[in-house]
Amino acid sequence: MGFSLGKYEMKHGLCLAPMAGYTDRAMRLVCHEAGAEYSVTEMVSAKAVVYNDKKTFSLAKILSDEGPVAIQIFGSEPSIMAEAAGILLENCDARPIAIDINMGCPVHKIYSNGEGSALMKNPSLIEKITRAVRGAIDIPCTVKLRSGINKKSINAIECALAAEEAGASLVCIHGRTREQMYGGSADREIIKNVKSALHIPVIANGDILSGEDALAMLRDTSADGIAVGRGAVGNPFIFSEIKAALEGGAYACPSLEERIDTALRQLRTAIADKGERIAIPEARKQIALYLKSFRGAARIRAEINRATTYAEVAASLKSALDYNE
Repeated sequence: MGFSLGKYEMKHGLCLAPMAGYTDRAMRLVCHEAGAEYSVTEMVSAKAVVYNDKKTFSLAKILSDEGPVAIQIFGSEPSIMAEAAGILLENCDARPIAIDINMGCPVHKIYSNGEGSALMKNPSLIEKITRAVRGAIDIPCTVKLRSGINKKSINAIECALAAEEAGASLVCIHGRTREQMYGGSADREIIKNVKSALHIPVIANGDILSGEDALAMLRDTSADGIAVGRGAVGNPFIFSEIKAALEGGAYACPSLEERIDTALRQLRTAIADKGERIAIPEARKQIALYLKSFRGAARIRAEINRATTYAEVAASLKSALDYNE
């Protein structure tokens, strides 16, 4: 358990998985504070970077207070991917720990363009892209894969070996096929098989919603670490829970007041980066999950969905305390 990436040592191998629309700097920061040792940005279009799209650069913005962060890029052309990786390194506010290549996104828009998980149809292209990116940067290159395209094409081992051969320093495997999207169950056996086949660290991803899930994933796959995705949305505390489980210590669930304080701190960071007009609508889906299982949550979620200012969101959240005294 645990791994090193460049000069960084990840004692427990606790990673925040990249999620489009979620893992912005605000979420990465609160997860880091809760115990995430490493996180990955939302995916960034390599072509958009090369064409100097300003919005795209904002997705790749990282600062030193969020701990070790990798910038994830997606695309299908080795030369464009390599050029984008170099540009991002030259223009980042804080230096990323790695450039991560998305080879697992199942969304139709990405897949139909031959990007994301579509790259798993062509392991030789995976090797070319990884080699090109690795050659363009002086930091590690990592790769995110799925188990395969569908149950008839489970080729994560072949794809991971291609990435390793080309110079990847780490591979993260989501144990679902592209066809599964985010449904069904993650296949731990394929992650275990990838781990057995590779000499570089392997991170396991999929269905980690608790400390118990994390222990089971590590036990069943022998992976070097775990990447938590949806389980951390509105619940950065999952990293504290997992750390306690790994160390055999006690874990105290955060109080409602602690959850509200963290949600508001995350929102303030998002507003500082994006402004209220953008940050508040984007944050609603996460804030709602901070209130999960508390009385009055439905009413407060409805209020937040109408809110347009930080003050309105804060007032709604703090009113939850009155319902749960």
